[in-house]
Amino acid sequence: MSLVITVYVPEGIVMASDSRQFLTVEVKTHEGKDLKIETPTSDAVTKTLLLEDQRTGVSYFGAALLAGVPIASHIKKFIEEEMTAADDIISIPKKLINYFRKLFPDTDTGFHVAGYKKEIKISIPHVYFCHVGRNIVERRNINPDGSIRYGATWSGEIDILTSILNPVTIKDESGRERVIRPVAPIAWDGMTLQDAIDFSIYAIQTTIDTMRFQARPKTVGGPIDVLLLTPEEVRWIQCKELHGK
Repeated sequence: MSLVITVYVPEGIVMASDSRQFLTVEVKTHEGKDLKIETPTSDAVTKTLLLEDQRTGVSYFGAALLAGVPIASHIKKFIEEEMTAADDIISIPKKLINYFRKLFPDTDTGFHVAGYKKEIKISIPHVYFCHVGRNIVERRNINPDGSIRYGATWSGEIDILTSILNPVTIKDESGRERVIRPVAPIAWDGMTLQDAIDFSIYAIQTTIDTMRFQARPKTVGGPIDVLLLTPEEVRWIQCKELHGK
């Protein structure tokens, strides 16, 4: 699994992801019985990618391998085969989902896609949540009245972060949800770009640190990659690199 987060504030968009690849391997015991082993296989997987020509970021979560090939390799193939000079943040999310649905229509794989589109001389931020198996392409940073909404979207292994940031509710006798543990709000509209970077790292690192002490598979881990997108620039804040000993 994975944890990816996209934070969108007035100054820009921050995309972050962990680097752990976690697989379930089926083996046979000496008695001939089937045994499933859940194991991390790498802490060097890139889950946030930059489409440089389109100045668009893509993060993925869910199934780590499709047809035995890492998701990042499929995305790179998608860029080579499907992307054109005319594509932008408006066309890419649906095009990405259509590409994966042709190959793997039922896969439990999702994406965050983010970038800017210039509309009447103004750069407008776009943040999309997409899921292949559920055939979803949903813009997350817009209000019903069409105004821009600021906040954060996180996907993958979300239970730890959600329990910290979201209120706890139960359904009463009438079926309505009642808040039993409120939480203090986060002022996304007033958040600076540096705070957005710090928050994205905090979200993933807190999940990693909490999992360390819980009796559960350690499905989130490794270095945290952070990509920054603004109307003026697109650059990596931190990104692991290939290296030798």
